[in-house]
Amino acid sequence: MTTPADTPSALQDWAHWLGRRETRHDTVTAAPLAGLAATLDRDDPPPGPGTEVPPLGHWLYTLPVAPQHDLGDDGHPRRGGFLPPVPLPRRMWAGGRLRLERPLRVGDAITRHSCITRVDAKTGRSGPLVFVTVRHEFSTAAGLALTEEHDIVYREAPRADAPAPAPQPAPAGAGFSRRIVPDPVLLFRYSALTFNGHRIHYDRPYCQQQEGYPGLVVHGPLIATLLVDLLRRERPGLQLRRFDFTAVRPTFDIHPFSVHGRDDGDGRFELWAQDHEGWLTMRAEAETA
Repeated sequence: MTTPADTPSALQDWAHWLGRRETRHDTVTAAPLAGLAATLDRDDPPPGPGTEVPPLGHWLYTLPVAPQHDLGDDGHPRRGGFLPPVPLPRRMWAGGRLRLERPLRVGDAITRHSCITRVDAKTGRSGPLVFVTVRHEFSTAAGLALTEEHDIVYREAPRADAPAPAPQPAPAGAGFSRRIVPDPVLLFRYSALTFNGHRIHYDRPYCQQQEGYPGLVVHGPLIATLLVDLLRRERPGLQLRRFDFTAVRPTFDIHPFSVHGRDDGDGRFELWAQDHEGWLTMRAEAETA
């Protein structure tokens, strides 16, 4: 990648977003956890007071709740609030890095402090890209529960002459795997749980006609959650301490995909998702105790 000539002026326009902060408060309730377990096809006992929130279940809380009139055509809140108003139409969750200190529990009052730590403009093979990183800190009365660095990428609309990125083959030698059928109901339920109005996950005509995708886009956080869920199924007694993941290639609802894992020893696991053709779509690393 190279930095385009107009990057300095673009970054100057957004420079005052660096260091921008936001604070949200919420209470951990049982209903979203029960909904997530059902969506993941788990048979967990009904959650109640004191039940631990599973890893990545914090994405069900401290959600932005923009009023309907503040939504853009894509279903996201209009730009220029907490996040910078990047003038590129596609917005995707590119990855993240999480450190888990202590579990959240049903009944906890939680506070999320967020800060924008990076805004970078670059040019890739497919055109201009803007990367934004937000650092989140989740705390309860007991102290810091987890930290997360959340990477967002903005891209321009697809061009007919744009070269397709070369796919990467998925790793071989999985120790455990699970096949996932990403039907529209699964995507709708996860969108509802996370109050995600992004139309690429449930509105097929918009997704295909406006954004040029072949099918509904499977949420990056959902795939990450399915990777962690796979690890929980295979190693139910372990506590997740670190989880880093990167989205490599979009996943669509028109074909099944699969999630895989491998024990690398010393509590470390390599996790990945791959599409029906065997191409890598997400890679992740986990550390457990």
